[in-house]
Amino acid sequence: MQLSDIRAIVTGGVSGLGLAVAEHLVAQGGKVALFDVNDTKGADAVARLGEDKARYFRTDVTDEAGVATNVAAARDALDGLNACINCAGILGAGRVLGRDGAMALQHFSSTVMVNLVGSFNVAKAVAAVMQHNDPGQDGERGVIVNTASVAAYEGQIGQAAYSASKAGVVGMTLPMAREFARFGIRVNTIAPGIFWTPMVDGMPEDVQTALSASIPFPSRLGQPAEFADLVAYILGSPYLNGETIRLDGAVRLAPK
Repeated sequence: MQLSDIRAIVTGGVSGLGLAVAEHLVAQGGKVALFDVNDTKGADAVARLGEDKARYFRTDVTDEAGVATNVAAARDALDGLNACINCAGILGAGRVLGRDGAMALQHFSSTVMVNLVGSFNVAKAVAAVMQHNDPGQDGERGVIVNTASVAAYEGQIGQAAYSASKAGVVGMTLPMAREFARFGIRVNTIAPGIFWTPMVDGMPEDVQTALSASIPFPSRLGQPAEFADLVAYILGSPYLNGETIRLDGAVRLAPK
């Protein structure tokens, strides 16, 4: 799939990793629909990317009907839909047994709803549309890229909800890829390590330095553009399917 032919939905697309993906695709001639819940940042992102290349749709990824409606609207606005990159997510940090007692079930379930159920909800909605695309090379009709985390494998103390949600994303990758194979839709997942995001940018300098030092090589935080580069590689590599790829500088998270 040529990047100039990409017509993609990017969830969490108005900041961080999602915005980096959108910028990369637009720079290569593609068009993007940004699904997010921050209207101000959505307007800023569209102005930055160009109204002829990007559209913003206020979208709660856990809303089944709302997602289906916006996926159809995005397809019409972009004059097609052949890619989806799911970057929407929340941290959901908190101990199962904290100082104030056991974690509220709502805290756990809301994290899983956004990170896992939201990814599934968008993926199945876009697949329902992409299955009707005209087949390209090898019969390909579309590509879905989900975002997990290295915490899916080495969750730290305080990450029970987050790790469970991201492990679920890893777990659904292969069965979804196998099921969608008959439609010519590939499904892959990226599990990023510690990346430079707006959250990290607000941390004290000594914390940022410690995070960088924990990464074997290169000993620095990942750049959103590097995540976007991997997304682009996946989109353009038709034999890459059903895989979760760690992008982490060989880091392995400590217990805390």
